[in-house]
Amino acid sequence: FTNKAAAEMRHRVSALLGGQPVEGWWLGTFHALAARMLRANADLVGLTPQFTILDDDDQPRLIRQIMDVEGIDTKKNPPKLVQAAISRWKDKGLGPDTISQHDAAELADGRGQAIYAAYQARLRTLNCCDFGDLLLHVINILRNPAHKTVLERYQRRFKYVLVDEYQDTNVAQYLWLRLLAMGHQNICCVGDDDQSIYGWRGAEVGNILRFSQDFAGATVIKLEQNYRSTG
Repeated sequence: FTNKAAAEMRHRVSALLGGQPVEGWWLGTFHALAARMLRANADLVGLTPQFTILDDDDQPRLIRQIMDVEGIDTKKNPPKLVQAAISRWKDKGLGPDTISQHDAAELADGRGQAIYAAYQARLRTLNCCDFGDLLLHVINILRNPAHKTVLERYQRRFKYVLVDEYQDTNVAQYLWLRLLAMGHQNICCVGDDDQSIYGWRGAEVGNILRFSQDFAGATVIKLEQNYRSTG
């Protein structure tokens, strides 16, 4: 549904401009925009711009191969369970070197961190990434002092940032937004903490609750009158 919402957003912006085409504009989902950034800077994370994005079926298959090589029982430790843990770490903006031993201790006979590292290495060898990598790789590029010019270029480009359904953002999306908005501090987020229903897939309602603290000087406008429902 997020792709459908992004298409609706492009349609509305085009209509506001008298039907002008908006293809190529930075209007889209978090992952679509992050993928575009990553293709433009793929070499900085060991990929080429033609990298492939793995689907949900390919990921556990690759993880199973790694577990077989490592001699880990895949019946006792289902690859889909390992995949889910890796996805959660990526949603939090954590790479293999930044997750804690405690987080990985109960996964795959205590070797969750090693599997994660091997999985990332294998993805690079195959010139692939998964859905979580789209944001994680871009965050790592923008955070890296060696790539300061890349961060500055995107901060100049994104003079204003508008985000809808902010209550559904996860930690990685928050970090990505913060890096982009640090330059101009012009960020407008719309959301309703009472409608946060995606905690099961990494959404962090604290992002919207902390907004005025994270972006000092922000104006909070409460929309408390219902214009959509009848009495």
